[in-house]
Amino acid sequence: MEERRDAHGNIIKERGREVFVISLIVVFAIVLWGIAMPDSFGNVANSIFDYLTMNFGWFYLITMTLFVIFCVWVALSQYGKIKLGKPDEEPEFSTISWFAMLFSAGMGVGLVFWGVAEPLNHFVNPLGMEGGTAAAADFALKTSFLHWGLHPWSAYGVLALALAYMQFRHDKPAQISSVFIPLIGEAKARGTIGKTVDILAIFATVAGVATSLGMATLQVTSGFNFLFGVPETNFVRLMVIGVITILFMISAITGVDKGIKYLSNANITLAGLIMVICLIVGPTMLIINNFTNTFGFYFSSIVRDSFRIGPEPWYGWWTIFYWAWWIAWAPFVATFIARISRGRTIREFIGGVLFAPTLASFVWFSILGTMGMETGMEVAEEAIAVTETAFFEVIQYYPAGNFISIIGTILLITFFITSADSATFVLGMLSDKGNQNPSAKLKVTWGIIQSGLAVALMLSGGLGMLQTGSIVAAFPFAFIMIFAMWAMIKALKADAAVEGVVDINSVADVSVDHMDEEKLAAVEEG
Repeated sequence: MEERRDAHGNIIKERGREVFVISLIVVFAIVLWGIAMPDSFGNVANSIFDYLTMNFGWFYLITMTLFVIFCVWVALSQYGKIKLGKPDEEPEFSTISWFAMLFSAGMGVGLVFWGVAEPLNHFVNPLGMEGGTAAAADFALKTSFLHWGLHPWSAYGVLALALAYMQFRHDKPAQISSVFIPLIGEAKARGTIGKTVDILAIFATVAGVATSLGMATLQVTSGFNFLFGVPETNFVRLMVIGVITILFMISAITGVDKGIKYLSNANITLAGLIMVICLIVGPTMLIINNFTNTFGFYFSSIVRDSFRIGPEPWYGWWTIFYWAWWIAWAPFVATFIARISRGRTIREFIGGVLFAPTLASFVWFSILGTMGMETGMEVAEEAIAVTETAFFEVIQYYPAGNFISIIGTILLITFFITSADSATFVLGMLSDKGNQNPSAKLKVTWGIIQSGLAVALMLSGGLGMLQTGSIVAAFPFAFIMIFAMWAMIKALKADAAVEGVVDINSVADVSVDHMDEEKLAAVEEG
């Protein structure tokens, strides 16, 4: 472990390979347990998850809603004009490329996977009403908007904003533990608490991404089988994941400003192309009407739906599961979003991380969900029987269906690659003392580990177990993200107190742990 001294002369211990080694041991121990004793692992993970959803569903609902409130407040507040960086810094990436990268990392494969499947699931089996009706259609789209709208992006935004603020305003390492510095000081944040947080972040990232890689592989091979008759064998799956592993590692090694940026731009282009074609060949006016109608439903009932919970298992299967899953993905997505957001103001940041992707998701679900429901109950039931092929099942009933399916498969692969290369880049950062440009060796190591775990779990049938395990392990991150909000408020107020003004853009080099204690105390008391 390396040591350095801060401005006060205190010794700061820098985590070198310690976090990397311990993280590897934890990841492999848990995965080996899952492969060697799947029943034991599955029973424990499912029991804990069931306990959390049954007893802490209210906590997930309140926490996720607090994230939305915080993000809207900070964007509209006097602090919204603060720049995440020095006063004269310009954004590192163009607005389009920045949005493309954050959107690809934050949702990616999930949009293709669930774009048709989720609305159809709610259409066929709505909560408390008859399936296949006009009311069920409204419920299906409104629920999809809820699960993929402001709440998940707020979860990413809270942690990403705190990380970006500490990295670019105060030159702290790009590690989750850095958000604790305003609360407990740098020395403690670099101690046992910080190590534990960073190791947990690495595990949540590896488990979440390995699960997604395996599930995306299943969807890609299902698409190949549906379109071209390619058999869904383990050999084909291994070929798919092997080729994609090579591609995403090349992308990660070339860096954010090359491979990751170019592929993310391609994602947005392909997704836009699919939406335009589907809007033309699908029931155009119905799609537009459904979007407008559901947009109003969503915002008119957002307060009630944000806190709505009942004894039905539906809530645990859907809303609570989603909230837990977005929190599990937050360490990875937030770290990546923070990395690419230097030079943005807080208001620009919230606009790009919260409102723009929410609107894009609404359009996506309105188009694909309407197309799916318009095919009728019989097709809907057939489509949701196998989630991996739901998109392809529905699209074939429309003109240019095969062409759209081919574009969808390509989009699935490019989303697949960008999620994996972003995660590989983030894992390199988290395990390399927060280095914003980690070594190629570390990125290759994590890339191989992720793909290896995905293959092992896919072949052993353990993908679902690892997904549940990652959600259980990420439960403490809900508290970490609450602390991140607290830390941001404290840091913003303290910076303002140091200068005695609200225009914090003039505070370029002040460090959180250099703040005048009397002024900070005055802010806290006020």
